[in-house]
Amino acid sequence: MGTQALERVDLTGERPRSSTGAGPVVWRVVREAVLLATMFLVYSAGRQFAGKHTGSAFDHAREVLSLQHWLHLPDEAAIQHAALQLPQLVQGANLYYASVHAPLTGAVLLWLSIWRPKAYPLVRWTMVSVTGLALIGHILFPLAPPRMMPGFVDTGLKFGQSVYGPENSGGVANQFAAMPSLHVGWAALIALSMILITRSKWRWLWLAHPIITFSVVVVTANHYWLDGIVALLLIGISLPLLLRPGLRSYKTAAVDRSADNSVAPEPALK
Repeated sequence: MGTQALERVDLTGERPRSSTGAGPVVWRVVREAVLLATMFLVYSAGRQFAGKHTGSAFDHAREVLSLQHWLHLPDEAAIQHAALQLPQLVQGANLYYASVHAPLTGAVLLWLSIWRPKAYPLVRWTMVSVTGLALIGHILFPLAPPRMMPGFVDTGLKFGQSVYGPENSGGVANQFAAMPSLHVGWAALIALSMILITRSKWRWLWLAHPIITFSVVVVTANHYWLDGIVALLLIGISLPLLLRPGLRSYKTAAVDRSADNSVAPEPALK
């Protein structure tokens, strides 16, 4: 007499992995946090290196403004002065610039690492690529941000919300690393990733994040139009790293329940 058992296979075609509780998830989150922290330290060290070679930053700023004028891009100074007529709007922009960029990016990466573990590495390496390319830009093209140029207002200093301080070269941040804008780049990448990976009908609202971010960096005079445009181009260059098999290969609780209900053991064979 023999018996035959049916091995459970989920609807994605993969064999189920044994679950031992939250331990593997916690370990994965800790591992990724250490990896990302290490990468951020390397990036920060690169920015500090770039900060020692900023003699041409103001010349580059004049070149960017001239190029934008030639391209007929909107005048950032005029936009900023119009926004300053509504102080609360500008204060909100300062707050968004200082408080949303890194925390929201970290929160999305954390969520992806837990709930979309197959898609997460694709997003992570795309972000590493964009950030690495941006660092090359910071080193090769030091750029004074608009707030340091005549005709602009440093809204952070004006309203006491500056994340940099009054000294151009002070603090841990290299204030001449304006080109490209990682505020815009990371915001666009996070929005694109969540739109591609999730299935909710509300996922298109993620587009608001890069749109608001782009508006904020202009109103606060932290970046030029071209800083954001170049960041978007870097995402285009890095896009093949994101659009690989596995981006939308994930299980949901509904799939698991469906698998439970659709697979039944075969009767014993006599």
